[in-house]
Amino acid sequence: MNWQVPLADLDYGPEEEEAVLGVLRSRWLTMGAVTKEFEARFAERHGAKHAIAVSNATQALHLACVAAGLGPGDEAIVPSMTFVATANAVRYTGAEVRFADITGPEELTLSPAGLEAAITPQTRAILAMHYAGFPCRMEPIREIAHRKNLFLIEDAAHAPGASLNGRALGTWGDAGCFSFFSNKNLSTGEGGMVLTDRDDVAEKVRLLRSHGMTSLTLDRHEGRAYSYDVIALGYNYRIDEIRSALGLAQLAKLDRNNALRRGFTHRYWEGLEGTGLGLPFLDTAGESSYHIMPVLLPAGVDRQAFIDRLRADGIQTSIHYPPVHLFSEYRARYPDVVLPHTEDAAARELTLPLYPTMGEEKVDIVVEAVKRALG
Repeated sequence: MNWQVPLADLDYGPEEEEAVLGVLRSRWLTMGAVTKEFEARFAERHGAKHAIAVSNATQALHLACVAAGLGPGDEAIVPSMTFVATANAVRYTGAEVRFADITGPEELTLSPAGLEAAITPQTRAILAMHYAGFPCRMEPIREIAHRKNLFLIEDAAHAPGASLNGRALGTWGDAGCFSFFSNKNLSTGEGGMVLTDRDDVAEKVRLLRSHGMTSLTLDRHEGRAYSYDVIALGYNYRIDEIRSALGLAQLAKLDRNNALRRGFTHRYWEGLEGTGLGLPFLDTAGESSYHIMPVLLPAGVDRQAFIDRLRADGIQTSIHYPPVHLFSEYRARYPDVVLPHTEDAAARELTLPLYPTMGEEKVDIVVEAVKRALG
């Protein structure tokens, strides 16, 4: 469909084209020097000691769960108002998930009180997801993790460049995991990153992303090694040079584009004030990356009919997210989970268009269409 205002769009131009052509001209496509530079710059931008690039954020989450030592008999606490990969990554290790509720309709992130109530003797890790790029309440969450000796993973898929109290999201816990999917603030099509300040975590993630091998193809190509050993059961989670080159070009635009997203989000908030829509995160601490624009429809509004009215005006919307614990796979495995705040917010949530190239005019078009749809 030819949308008047799509949900998301890329800020791609000559910089990305030249970055890809540079890799093609180098004739080295697999993980190499460009990836190392991307990792170094991403780590520097976020104030982290280590950055390890992988092919997508699900792999980043999986490797973080493996680094946490999760396995059969263990549990990790996750929110349900997230993309399903957050929970799937735990289960890939053989561990089980325990779902915790969000704080409420004003703050769609993990509740510290709900988190603490979900801890059992089998709990080994916490996965805190920075929904829409807005910070979780990391100070109490980190205090709980330290007090209970739990490995803390930040699902920062929405949050490149975001921070809390001057500290980058993704660096508050033992590991932070980022996504570079097509609709993300920093987009390479597919791709992900693990940030950590822990040398042991970085060593394990680096080893496991490439089959548990003691040397890489680039090492052998450049004469630093002639063979290799396999010292762990690893995976093929390597990123390639083309996507790393795109990542470098996008990283250079990140701060500017996050600032544009901030401006458009505040324009939405001003335009939608008094309409009856719930506007989450109005008073959240920290600096968001403003990845998506969530609103909560008033109780009783038919969401599908509302979506259809906006669609008729050429405006694309989405839902972030259907709760993980209500999916058939998870409902069958965990049939007794009830999360009142998550279920209420998720039933009313609608995501409006937000991207750095949309301009104020398109924000205003969406605001007026939303008002008509409500009317």
